[in-house]
Amino acid sequence: MSQVEVHKQGHRLMGNYFEISVVSDNADYANSCIDQAVEEIKRIERLLTTFNDQSQTNQVNAMAGIAPVEVDAEMFDLIARAQRISALTQGAFDITYGSIDKSLWNFDTSMTALPSKEIALESVRLINYQHVILNPDRRTVFLKEKGMRIGFGGIGKGYAAEKAKQLLKSLGIKSGIVNAAGDLTTWGNQPNGKPWTIGIANPQAGESPFSYLSISDVAVATSGNYEKYVMIDGKKYSHTIDPQTGLPVSGIQSVTIISPNAELSDAMATPVMVMGIRVGLDLINQMRQIACIIIDDQNKIYTSRNINIK
Repeated sequence: MSQVEVHKQGHRLMGNYFEISVVSDNADYANSCIDQAVEEIKRIERLLTTFNDQSQTNQVNAMAGIAPVEVDAEMFDLIARAQRISALTQGAFDITYGSIDKSLWNFDTSMTALPSKEIALESVRLINYQHVILNPDRRTVFLKEKGMRIGFGGIGKGYAAEKAKQLLKSLGIKSGIVNAAGDLTTWGNQPNGKPWTIGIANPQAGESPFSYLSISDVAVATSGNYEKYVMIDGKKYSHTIDPQTGLPVSGIQSVTIISPNAELSDAMATPVMVMGIRVGLDLINQMRQIACIIIDDQNKIYTSRNINIK
């Protein structure tokens, strides 16, 4: 009898590195299942991308301020869920983030000062999730103002990871991990019967985790300022922009969200960073089946009530 092992593949998908691992005693079958999961992620990328004029995302954006656009049920439902998260986070999560004036933000060595508050505010004036009008009867999406744009950067990877996991489970894969550039979802156990062990990234040393979690049937996503940021007058500013002020957030190095669903974990990580430690943790503490770890600029660790870091 063949040995039960972890079979894995890595692929560049959705502009990120995805690694898909499945547990099976049949290498050929495992790889054929992973191939199907990769095709599923590519399908979602075609649906959500802003790099192709034909994508439904860009069709909605092209008709901003002009007319509603009919979209697939899958796209409509994803936008509806995103809208609920926007309401929950009071706009700290917002798929109309694509409307931001990107010319202000390059987060490289040429950036030596923040724009004025007035210019920053002007750069985000089109960001407003309440101006995304959904018509469930006609399954249409309408952006109220010309120039508005939606994008799925804050939720798309998690959604794709979750869809790939569902597909793999439907193919009979009893356990595995879909890792979408650090946003990952797990199910089942390792071949030795133990839960999967994942590392929580250390903002000071990207490769070496500061803590490990044993998890199964759980999804984890991290949003951090340690990969892309700028130092101005000795202060670190994240590439995460507060959609309400137009200015980069500061004070938090990373936010890790643990929940049963990769889409939710992905979508909640950035808004907690925007909301700040106290407000962010207060929100997470009111939600069921979701936990949070925050590391501030002084390397102090804060956690939601339902988590215990060793």
